[in-house]
Amino acid sequence: MAIQRDETIKDVVLIGAGMMSATLGMLLKELTPELNITVFEKLNEAGAESSNEWNNAGTGHAALCELNYTEEKQDGTIDTSKAIKVNEQFQKSIQFWAYLVRKGYIESPEQFIRSVPHVSFVQGKDDVEFLKKRYKTLRKNPLFESMAFTEDVTVLKEWLPIMMEGRYEGDQVAATKMVEGTDVNFGALTRKMFQHLQSTSTEILYNQTVNDLKQNRDGTWEITVYDEKKREKKHHQATFVFIGGGGGSLHLLQKSRIKEGKHIGGFPVSGNFMVCRNKEVINKHYAKVYGKAKVGAPPMSVPHLDTRYIDGEKALLFGPFAGFSPRFLKEGSRLDLFTSVRIDNVLTMIAAGAKEMSLTKYLIQQLMLTSNQRMEQLREFIPEAKKEDWELVVAGQRVQVIKDTDDKGRGTLQFGTEVITSSDHSLAALLGASPGASTAVHVMLDVLERCFPKEMDERKEKIKQMVPSYGLSLMENKEMLAEVRSLATNYLQLN
Repeated sequence: MAIQRDETIKDVVLIGAGMMSATLGMLLKELTPELNITVFEKLNEAGAESSNEWNNAGTGHAALCELNYTEEKQDGTIDTSKAIKVNEQFQKSIQFWAYLVRKGYIESPEQFIRSVPHVSFVQGKDDVEFLKKRYKTLRKNPLFESMAFTEDVTVLKEWLPIMMEGRYEGDQVAATKMVEGTDVNFGALTRKMFQHLQSTSTEILYNQTVNDLKQNRDGTWEITVYDEKKREKKHHQATFVFIGGGGGSLHLLQKSRIKEGKHIGGFPVSGNFMVCRNKEVINKHYAKVYGKAKVGAPPMSVPHLDTRYIDGEKALLFGPFAGFSPRFLKEGSRLDLFTSVRIDNVLTMIAAGAKEMSLTKYLIQQLMLTSNQRMEQLREFIPEAKKEDWELVVAGQRVQVIKDTDDKGRGTLQFGTEVITSSDHSLAALLGASPGASTAVHVMLDVLERCFPKEMDERKEKIKQMVPSYGLSLMENKEMLAEVRSLATNYLQLN
């Protein structure tokens, strides 16, 4: 096969047309409009893999309702540090999206974001006490001071009518509610951002599979790309490369051969959701409701009943139910997991396998669930749920990062988002999962700080125009927090 060579050196190459690449591309074009940027995407459209609305939970993770972000310590106090961190990061995304709407770069914000209350719901004496302590602790922080708590059945019937129907009067239940919550259609938002990027002369090439990365002696990168339609290979040159290919990022990071990419592995977990097909049931519920994970279950298993807006239609989803596939992408290969095992990470992978027996047990249990058993779990949320109203859909693949850590030793499974950068700042790769897309702006600003440190001082004022709270803590700046919420109200049309 003849291999063509593009001698033009791109300033930036973005691999993967997902939420992260879209965000980094938008930031770079605002900061340096003259940059020559090229995007390579394996599929035939943007936002079709991890960012897609059917593959992404769409919660708009702001730590308003996710109970796994507020752990109860041994002394009985509640650790809110992760919730505060995630909320501050999500607020940066809100500001940036409002900026894009204000500038006219994207239109019709209701097509990608809507106000939907975020609710935490628990059952049983111990969990009610936990939720009450969590509420009292979070309420002291300006970020969460509007949180409401109730054990009152009458109030709960107003907040969560279908969840309270058919419930025993003696059941001890409680909930917290924050009206600032959102539902985010990350697929729609990703496509809108790429539409704008195309208008800025950004080259976006679909059906292009990146097969290899090699650093040249002068520090630039040679990228081997296979055109799926023309069935031909082409070499491209770039000064900076961002690998934002979802689960596919790990293989490309390994092919880059940078030392920072060694001793890192990945473990794929697929997700399934139950989708309601009864409009009467869908219209009775208006909230994103997160419960508490079962004892011993991993963070990814937190059950939630979500009001979603997809293609302009209100939807209702329940899950997740974990599955397993060796694929790293929904459209990936069954060999992905096996080919990711290398000499430098094999011990890391083996150590993680030995440590994570509980996760293995959980996945096996999930794989063996019958449709009736899934309905039993749904009825813990909706006691009167009818089987004929619900069907199972397969969501996206997530690859949890496995790496060696100083505090937990070899082969530690990471539940979060990881950015890996080369020592010469010429390459960055994004790995991991939740909160992911919700914190894309914070993560991509981190990439800019790591990879373009010399330029950041002169860029600060421009960044603050896009993200006013950049460099600040919102919980320590109430005036700025009020400004951020005003931006969301005015430009994103949030309540």
